[in-house]
Amino acid sequence: MEVIWFLFFAVLLAGYFALEGFDLGVGLLLPVLGRTRGNRDRMVAAMAPFVLANEVWLVAVAGTLFGVYPRLEGQVLFGLYPLVVAMLLSWIVRDAGLWFRRRLDGARWRGFWDAMIAFGSLGLSFGWGMALHAAATGFASSPVHPVGVLLGVLVTLLFAFHGWTFLAWREPGAFGAVRTGRALLLSGLVAALPAVGLLAGAMPYLLEHSAPAATLNVLSVMALPFAPIMLGAQVWVWRTFRPGKGAVPLPSFF
Repeated sequence: MEVIWFLFFAVLLAGYFALEGFDLGVGLLLPVLGRTRGNRDRMVAAMAPFVLANEVWLVAVAGTLFGVYPRLEGQVLFGLYPLVVAMLLSWIVRDAGLWFRRRLDGARWRGFWDAMIAFGSLGLSFGWGMALHAAATGFASSPVHPVGVLLGVLVTLLFAFHGWTFLAWREPGAFGAVRTGRALLLSGLVAALPAVGLLAGAMPYLLEHSAPAATLNVLSVMALPFAPIMLGAQVWVWRTFRPGKGAVPLPSFF
């Protein structure tokens, strides 16, 4: 059962990097590709239908981490407390930018919240790289380490590339050469590589710190039946908002 839950956790974390990675990548590219208000609006509108569905994966990752590996909770929340707080604030700032940028129509108002989207995306992307380094060392090393900083830069660049590929797929020809669905899938797999590498190295450590078998059995009954629902929701979102589907109304809150 420990191995099954480890594989489930690995799929969730890799899925989060592959899916939420392009959302964060689009946010990172707002100052680069969004030189005009029209381009920024198109970039946000391109990712808007996917944001909430992708963030569900992060909630599932957190729930699995604290349910399956409860002894790590103290190490994650307290050992990495400054980093965790910074990442949570970045998440809040990024989402606040998405929600508030269209509440008023002034250029300064939108410019401020667009900057918050970019800033929050950078904080999350860079923070994930440092968090992966800390996790790979069994939380014995500070995330503010040269290797952690390099991983932060790497994850940020991978997410930015993934976001650029997504824009070229979602808005053909508007943000570079047209990209196919296969190209987007490939960039998603590349964006997930840091998470896969971490989990491969941390597998013995995580298996050793798993919850008791009885707890895992209860979690299996409670949580695993909802996995097909989450997967089905993702399939519906991607089918509904794929390129060439036609004019599909976007959420008004974005």
